[in-house]
Amino acid sequence: MKLTLSKTLGQLREQFSARFSGVPTQIVEDCDELSIEVRSTDILRVCQVLATDADFSFEQLIDLCGVDYSDFGKSEWSSDERVCKGGYNRGVQESTAGRMKFGDEMQLSDASRPRFAVVYHLLSYKFNQRVRLRTYCDDVEMPILPSVTSVWSGANWFEREAFDLFGILFDGHPDLRRILTDYGFVGHPFRKDFPLIGHVEMRYDENKGRVVYEPVSIEPRVLVPRVIRHDHRYILSTQKKS
Repeated sequence: MKLTLSKTLGQLREQFSARFSGVPTQIVEDCDELSIEVRSTDILRVCQVLATDADFSFEQLIDLCGVDYSDFGKSEWSSDERVCKGGYNRGVQESTAGRMKFGDEMQLSDASRPRFAVVYHLLSYKFNQRVRLRTYCDDVEMPILPSVTSVWSGANWFEREAFDLFGILFDGHPDLRRILTDYGFVGHPFRKDFPLIGHVEMRYDENKGRVVYEPVSIEPRVLVPRVIRHDHRYILSTQKKS
């Protein structure tokens, strides 16, 4: 029986830095996890090495997902006193009014900061280790990255999902089409500027004998995320007030 060789985060970080010494990267070690930021032009080569090099052996792509960073960290949510500020990550640093810092080594200004990113979660069975990769799409109007389906075939549906929900294109994908939304769907529903009620609604028309699409008839409204708890602390405080 072949035993799994455990590798510490420090060892993995040193090996990565040595192997990609000429590649601009940002490495963060936090919460017993290693997150690595790589430029979009280098992401395919980095993934190929991490998957095939015996020193890394990240054979499994656990997940691939898109991220929309528009309006990230600009301000806190508009909320009242009943909303618990500690219940969510509110996107800004305490005692500051600016964005949270990310990608500092890239020296990007707010105007040129990329909006869309793709995150890759990798697993090495050999070394019992996980790593997270992140890369940004350079073009906001047409976000595009190289496909990693040639490295991990399981990326096929993950990339289709990121395309469907965020509109991120993957160059070299064998069959890049929507996977979750309906045929003829307009827009990408996980983009921050996509309306909560959507653009169209559908219903079955008895006269036409088919499903028809129409502009939405719901008035748009702004929803504020809230933390609502019903444990004994809040029940007791309510009883005291009454």
